[in-house]
Amino acid sequence: MKKAVPIPLLIAFDADDTLWPNQPHFDRVEATFFSILARCGDPAALHARLYAIQRHNMQYYGYGAKALTLSMIETAIQLTNGAVTATEMQQILDLGKELLRFSIELLPGVAEVLPALRQRGHHLMLLTKGDLFDQEAKLARSGLGELFDHVEIVSEKDPATYRRLFRRYRATPESFVMIGNSLKSDILPVAGLGYRAIHVPYHANWIHEHVPEAELAGVQFEQVASLAEVLALLP
Repeated sequence: MKKAVPIPLLIAFDADDTLWPNQPHFDRVEATFFSILARCGDPAALHARLYAIQRHNMQYYGYGAKALTLSMIETAIQLTNGAVTATEMQQILDLGKELLRFSIELLPGVAEVLPALRQRGHHLMLLTKGDLFDQEAKLARSGLGELFDHVEIVSEKDPATYRRLFRRYRATPESFVMIGNSLKSDILPVAGLGYRAIHVPYHANWIHEHVPEAELAGVQFEQVASLAEVLALLP
């Protein structure tokens, strides 16, 4: 009897904090921003104000370094009643530029897992959300571009976006796998549509990506401690 040949899968990988660290850079920038505006309140209060403005601005700016920079500027203007100095404004702009050019360091297992999956005959997709220019630049700096058959940079990772991508790539629940660190963006929308999702937790998470425990009840997905462990879950 001939051995069954595994059907090639379309395996989608999230980028930020799945393939390379991202949130720690944002956390560092925010901490510096709070120190610039220390006269306006303690870090906890400043963080709450900044996040409220970020949430409001998502409808205009989406996600990423540029969105955070604009929200930091707006926060500074509001908290100082328009008295933010030119020097402080330049410091904030410089922080935003830092987020657009930080060095990409691959997370453990990435350099081994992606080539191994390609060698098995699977098709790889980078599926990330955020600013197009910023995400393309990070992919270029990562050196991983040639390993992906497809690159999708979307403004949001919600059920509607995933449905559109499933139609475009003719992906079925048997032929598609999503791998990522965000329960909100990478796991719940995919699992909720009946597709396979593998969660790879990361120690740093943006508050916007937090998911209440109650929302996880009954959701079927897999979880691994590190990216290297996905090789044992896939054919």
